Amino acid sequence: MDKVLSWPEIASLQQVTGQMVLKNAVRTVLASLRKNLADDEKYELSTQYITQLIQQQIATDETPSLRRVINGSGVVVHTNLGRSPLADAAKAAILDTAWGYSNLEFDLERGERGERYVHADRLLCELTGAEAALVVNNNASAVMLALSCIASGREVIVSRGELVEIGGSFRIPDVMRQSGATLIEAGTTNRTHPKDYINAITEQTALLLKVHTSNFAVVGFTAEVGTEEMARIGKKSGIPVMVDAGSGCLVDLSRYGISGEATVQQYLQAGADIVTFSGDKLLGGPQSGLIVGRKHLIEKMKHHQLLRALRIDKLTLAALEATLRIYRDERKAVTEIPTLNMLTISQEQLSGKARSMMRRLKELLPTGFSLSLKDGFSSPGGGSFPLLKLPTFVIEVAIEGMTPNQMELLLRKTTPPVVGRLQKDRFMLDVRTLNNNDIPLLASALLQLTEKKV
Repeated sequence: MDKVLSWPEIASLQQVTGQMVLKNAVRTVLASLRKNLADDEKYELSTQYITQLIQQQIATDETPSLRRVINGSGVVVHTNLGRSPLADAAKAAILDTAWGYSNLEFDLERGERGERYVHADRLLCELTGAEAALVVNNNASAVMLALSCIASGREVIVSRGELVEIGGSFRIPDVMRQSGATLIEAGTTNRTHPKDYINAITEQTALLLKVHTSNFAVVGFTAEVGTEEMARIGKKSGIPVMVDAGSGCLVDLSRYGISGEATVQQYLQAGADIVTFSGDKLLGGPQSGLIVGRKHLIEKMKHHQLLRALRIDKLTLAALEATLRIYRDERKAVTEIPTLNMLTISQEQLSGKARSMMRRLKELLPTGFSLSLKDGFSSPGGGSFPLLKLPTFVIEVAIEGMTPNQMELLLRKTTPPVVGRLQKDRFMLDVRTLNNNDIPLLASALLQLTEKKV
């Protein structure tokens, strides 16, 4: 280590990178060389070669771990790629709030301490018709807080067909246990009837819970109890009804040809006392868990000790408030919120977008690239509409001397990384999840493959 650091070529790098970065790079490179030599791999261990390896390692170390990715997969709400991209208004709100101080917990009218939740609560109530609202850091937290507050030490009835597990091993039975509530199963996996809930109710019952089935659908010989019927049972028994809506949606997408997902407003109108849902899926905002419903229940949650551990920061609140403001005009929402726009775009608009992107890519790429437009299908993602396939257009990309698998692997290592999909031994990019600003960057990434820069 000391000998390598004393080389003039290496010592000069310290002025640019700093001592810690340089030492870490040297240590990593030397460890790799020792391992390769131990495996009998032969190397020309010249000063020039080792210096080059160290420079490459510094470049790798200095590349941010979390970075922008071009999504050509066709999955609109892609959990692994950060779910929903934010609207321009939300990005601007984050920048404005991050730049200096803010009235996060300061009441400007009264000149005294305020509550951070007011910045989104009023808008949520206005948009959903709820009596009260609360925001925490994700929907799992929202469910946990609600169960802990309403049902700890008592029983919660859930249909067996709704005992879901979603990504990250988030399981309703486990969450129930952690909250201190006791799970009572009703009905069977494929069929649950009103009588199943009624027969399960005891003096210990604190809540009737309906859970969105997220990434799967039960089809065939099935039956489930709707929110309206559950609300009737709950009202007659004096037991509140809660709906874990999963993705949650504030716009009726059936008006755009996408059916099967109830809105948060519809759950509340059907009689649900509490509805929890995500802010970063179909809603198209930042990661957050939104709780709307009866004021007396949400007030209890606001005074629960768990809330402080689940609260969101000023940047999330800024992005959420900006996103919710757009929803006050549905026409703006489906235009300005990327997730809604990608889901509701017409086939005519999508066709025009695909042809335009093809033209621009062909102008930016030299010969050796083969681009062709094909029909395909996109997926909503995010646990919503699990059976829905959205007709789309895909750009099939081929490069002389490179297999589709090699292309897919190498594009994940370009700057910026590109995620596409392999289908029938072809590499494809779905135009639904690409935006116009991606095209120059996408062309640059493709050029990096031929220039062997990855």
